[in-house]
Parts: sequence; C-alpha cells; structure tokens
Amino acid sequence: MKIDSRAASRTLAEIGNWRAVLLHGDDAGLIRERARACVRLVGGSTDDPFRVAILDADQHARIEEEAGALSLIGGRRAVWVREVQDSALAGVMAALSLDTDTLLVLEAPGLAARAKLRTTLEGHRSVAVIGCYPEEGRALAGSLSGLFRDASVSIDRDALTWLSSVLGADRGAVRQEVEKLILYAGEGGRLGLDDVQDCIGDSATATLDDATSAAMAGDRVSADTALERALAEGLSPIALARACLSLMTRLGKVMGWMDEGKSRQEALKQLRPPVFFRKAESFGKALERWDRETLARACEAVQGFERACKQTGSPDLALSRRLIAQLCLGPRSFRG
Repeated sequence: MKIDSRAASRTLAEIGNWRAVLLHGDDAGLIRERARACVRLVGGSTDDPFRVAILDADQHARIEEEAGALSLIGGRRAVWVREVQDSALAGVMAALSLDTDTLLVLEAPGLAARAKLRTTLEGHRSVAVIGCYPEEGRALAGSLSGLFRDASVSIDRDALTWLSSVLGADRGAVRQEVEKLILYAGEGGRLGLDDVQDCIGDSATATLDDATSAAMAGDRVSADTALERALAEGLSPIALARACLSLMTRLGKVMGWMDEGKSRQEALKQLRPPVFFRKAESFGKALERWDRETLARACEAVQGFERACKQTGSPDLALSRRLIAQLCLGPRSFRG
C-alpha cells in the first residue's frame, strides 16, 4: 500500500502492524535511517543474530528462507534486505505468502516508479510502501527541530535557519552533523548561531553550499576552492546536484515574483527560508547574471549530471568539477 508522505512517520511508528515495508527514493541516508528504526522496533536491536537477518545484494536468494525461519529465543524476527530491485520480487512475494509474522524491511534506493517490485507491493494491503526523498526548506527545518528536541537541546531561530540552508540533501550527512551539535551542546544545552558555525562551518555540506553559491555568482576561484574542500571531505555528487537544484529553485521563485511585479527587495522578503545574510551578496549576483530561460536549461543540465553520476563506473568527481565550471561561466554556457 502506498503511504502518503504526511503519514510516513505514523506508519513507521506502527510498523509492527505490517508484514513488510518498502523504502524507496533518492535519499539513501533517510532510507537507511528508517530501515534501521523499523528493524529495532520489531527485532529489538539491529545486531541480534537470532531475531535479525541482514541480506545484502548477493544474498537475495535467501529472502524466503530467512522469512520462514524461527527465532531460537522467541520474539518476532526482522529480515533486513538491502539494495532491492525487481530481481528480488519473486523471493519477496514467496516470503509474504508464508504463515509467519517476520517483518521484511526492504531498502530500494533509486527504484523506478514503474518498477514491478514497487507497483506490485503498492497493491499489497499488508505492505507499506514509503518514498524517502531529500527534505528542503520548511520540511528540513522541522526535521532538524525535532532531532534537537528529542535530544533535549534547544537551538536559536537564526542558527536553525543557517543550518537548514547549508546542510546537504542526504539524511545520513544531516544526522551526522546534528549528532555533532548535540554532543557539543550537551543535554539541556542551547545552540546559537556562533556555536553552529563553529561546529560545522568547515563540513562538506557547508562547502557544498559555498561552491554552488559562488558558481552561480560567477566566482570561479571561490567555487573551485569550496568544491575541492568538499571533495576532500567525501562529497557525494548526488548531494552536489541537490544543492544546485535547491539554489536554482530559490532563484527561480524570486525571478517569478519579480516577473509578477514585485520589487527585488519584496521578492527576497517573500522567500522562505530567507537568504542567509552571508549569502545575500552571492545570491544577488546570481539574480543579476541569470534569466528564467538559461536558469531552466541549467536545471536540466544538473538533472542530467545527477543521472550520469548514478551510472555504474561514472567519473563522478570529474563530472562534478565540470558542472561547477559550467555554472561559473554562467548563462552563455546554457544558451541554445
């Protein structure tokens, strides 16, 4: 059954009522986080060999076998299957036909919308099919607030705004940075803007934002420097694509409001979250450089870059450097 994104949290909290959950989408970090939570909820932990079985891509032939196995110490079992694609459909359906309460947790990053596995399980009433996509803007800020609240840490509004504007799209990277901040603040602590910037100012996620902002503004030296720092910190090219698309979407919104007759200042005030003050200059330069037509073509180029990076054996680091160079050249690189 396809689960609406608004009901995802509630469904995951009640995952014990389901036979299986299929987690798909572009955010591999969020998929892994949700899968881990499901396994813990049913199996008690993620490393109990009696109640949890973890199957990687080369072990999918054992799905039915593991689903039918009994726990030697009692309790419900969870079978955690990673890198699932259509080839696993037969094993999954065989497992679901068994008279067992074992929970199947299926990780399927990048699974196509028309994939047989996805369409089949969306029609299965005992299977929860949940999309996991990168959060942006208000949704990301809300998730961050929740993570800090759960850890009994408070964060100032300007610090939260800055944090949500620089963090990348991958949930795994976001959680790493949040855990770092929680450790820094301590239980019951409070985080201000200076605290947050001191803790993550040099992270790959922050340099991603620097690289994309500088590139769109035409600052080749700053863009290249920030990109190389991000590469050294383990940049995900997919995260680079998401950072570019996020900035381009925000630029497009401001351009649209200006086309409707609003002044530049009025349009910027309407943007949520607002442009962080340290990025105001580069954002303004980008507005002056780009127009709606070339911005749309640049978005298409970034989407093509993301697709290319998902191909096996893709020279993704070289493609990342080329993309930043193209954006630095500006609209003339994307005119027909």
